[in-house]
Amino acid sequence: MAAGNQTMVNEFLFSLFLHLHEGGLLLFILLIIIYGYIITGNLVIFIVIQLDMVLHTPMYFFISVLSFLEIWYTTTTIPKMLSNLVSEQKTISLAGCLMQMYFFHSLGNTEGCVLTVMAIDRCIAICSPLHYPTIMTSKLCIQLTVGSCLFGFLILLPEIVWIATLPFCGSNEIQQIFCDFTPVLSLACTDTSLMVIVDAMHAVAILATFLVIALSYIQIIVVIVKIPSAEGRRKAFSTCAAHIVVFLLFFGSVAVMYLRFSATYSVFCDTVTAFTYVILAPFLNPIIYSLRNKEMKDSIRRLFSYPKRAGRVGT
Repeated sequence: MAAGNQTMVNEFLFSLFLHLHEGGLLLFILLIIIYGYIITGNLVIFIVIQLDMVLHTPMYFFISVLSFLEIWYTTTTIPKMLSNLVSEQKTISLAGCLMQMYFFHSLGNTEGCVLTVMAIDRCIAICSPLHYPTIMTSKLCIQLTVGSCLFGFLILLPEIVWIATLPFCGSNEIQQIFCDFTPVLSLACTDTSLMVIVDAMHAVAILATFLVIALSYIQIIVVIVKIPSAEGRRKAFSTCAAHIVVFLLFFGSVAVMYLRFSATYSVFCDTVTAFTYVILAPFLNPIIYSLRNKEMKDSIRRLFSYPKRAGRVGT
């Protein structure tokens, strides 16, 4: 099918991936190890929180939700990256590309909402500890999680439907490691100036989320500084320090990528930024929430040492 002298595009080519003989095999091995660690680490966190009654608190409930989302968030992109590294045909269908964009960004939006809820949860816990149990009930936690999912998956639907109606012709090379809005829309052979409005909506959502989280942690820090005992300050800081690191890593890279409007960066800079929030942030989350968290480490030890103790008792 043709539009003028141009052939309509039905699939896209990822032009950044190396072939096996160019170093693709080494990248494949490294990426599959990272992906295996992300899945295993987040799955362990999720299972441990579900099984250990000690961790049945709002904070750990939201951490388990975040870990569950991270598993699917990385699964929308990394398996296709692995396929592209070992396959001669580094392509994706138009429908597959739209699906990847939708689920990747929907899960990312949901994570952003959950991180916002986690910041508010820590703010209430530290700033209003006496009212915390009556405010952050199990019912409210579930409602906030469901609301985050609904918002994350519904807000992008009109945008994806609009992109699906666009004609693509000419070049089909995507200069990115996954299907993203800007690289894909640059291949459309029609006016995409409406994307400026979409960019503005993205900016408002990102900035609003950033503002709520930032204000929550500023209030937390103000309260912590006023705690008289050094041990009390240390314990209070430790409960939210991990959340701040995840927040800065995730939103920092997202802001660089999506709060630039007409500004353009080199393909290398875009790829490094995408790598940060697609691979690096999910890779660090299990480390931050388990290896650097005493309660999580104790729960993991209890869970995995119980069968050994049971075995010794049985003998």
